[in-house]
Amino acid sequence: MKSKRNLTRFTYETTAFQGWRLCLSRAGTTFTKYFSDKKYGSPKKSLSTAENTLTELVQLVDNARRVDGELSQATIRKAQKILAKA
Repeated sequence: MKSKRNLTRFTYETTAFQGWRLCLSRAGTTFTKYFSDKKYGSPKKSLSTAENTLTELVQLVDNARRVDGELSQATIRKAQKILAKA
């Protein structure tokens, strides 16, 4: 499987982790979450969960109100809840 925008595939043989990393940066704030193949059952299931989470996160962040060019604290908290829920 190939990496996609904001989603990176980790399949190194020398590490214990195999799965996807979601990383989204907007307005000076970076959101990161790892989706393990082991936790979600397969590479396809972890990718599907990561894509759904990314879609929800992008929708929230891109439509959010900015304070002095940065995301508001309320938006950051909402984004962290989305990541924790996944």
